[in-house]
Amino acid sequence: MRLRVAFYIAEALDYCYSEGHPLYHDLNAYRVLFDEDGDPRLSCFGLMKNSRDGKSYSTNLAYTPPEYLKTGRVTPESVMYSFGTILLDLLSGKHIPPSHALDMIRGKNNMLLMDSHLEGKFSTEEATVVVNLAFQCLQYEPRERPKTKDLVNTLAPLQIRQDVPSHVMLGIAKHEEMPQTPQRPLSQMGEACLRMDLTAIHQILVTAHYKDDAGNNELSFQEWTQQMRDTLEARKRGDYAFRDKDFKTAIDCYSQFIDVGTMASPTVLARRSLCYLLCDQPDAALRDAMQAQCIIADWPTAFYMQSVALAKLDMHKDATDMLNEAALLEEKRQRSGRASS
Repeated sequence: MRLRVAFYIAEALDYCYSEGHPLYHDLNAYRVLFDEDGDPRLSCFGLMKNSRDGKSYSTNLAYTPPEYLKTGRVTPESVMYSFGTILLDLLSGKHIPPSHALDMIRGKNNMLLMDSHLEGKFSTEEATVVVNLAFQCLQYEPRERPKTKDLVNTLAPLQIRQDVPSHVMLGIAKHEEMPQTPQRPLSQMGEACLRMDLTAIHQILVTAHYKDDAGNNELSFQEWTQQMRDTLEARKRGDYAFRDKDFKTAIDCYSQFIDVGTMASPTVLARRSLCYLLCDQPDAALRDAMQAQCIIADWPTAFYMQSVALAKLDMHKDATDMLNEAALLEEKRQRSGRASS
């Protein structure tokens, strides 16, 4: 199934390239979605009209294309670099820094990259092809990276189980009736999302403040002295507007904070997501909630906000899935908190 994911994403990128949309900002595993048949799909949220649309990469700097760090521009070659990081994720089952992976490949330690859960489920030849493709994508010099057509041509011969539907490979029963009600007890936030009570969600986010942002920002002293004052002032203005229910002003202020790119705040994204919902912009709300999940992969609030946005978009089955996932993550956090105490 992992080979199919790589191939489908390569096909999606090649299609975008052929249609005149070669730029895709911050390509990572969280941009890969699955439809009701279990087929992998590439989210449209990363598509860009020009090379300066992308303000920052949500991932760690170690995973950012090196040329982007120099110029701030996203190029087709930058997309290939990011595709290489996805290949590493698929190979290893972990988020391995590209520099470390390249050292392992150069040292001919390819098998050390492989996820132990895949033992016996792939051939050495298949692994070598994918590892070599990742190596090409992660080259420091952009001109040495492959084109989208090269990705497709390399991965196509590895699709040896094309007759097996994706949902079968994933072990999912097709057309199974999805639960329309939550499968576990909901918290106050969960109940508010289930009711789509935006006023209650607003009060919960105001009360929660920024407690979940701790540890998500590592800044140099230079960044603190030169950029942080204006950035934090924009966030403060946004907080005041959010508290006072001036949601359009809150969107403007939070956007100023986010566009600077110095700090990655899932709370700001969750708050702006709610503002978009209250301004009848569910697509933008969903995008912000997904971006918050990119910063903290297991943050229940990000899933809760996605559930409300999906419900607003009449994607009710997906909304229920997100609500259940959020409740499960919240339950795990509570158990972890009790265990540590």
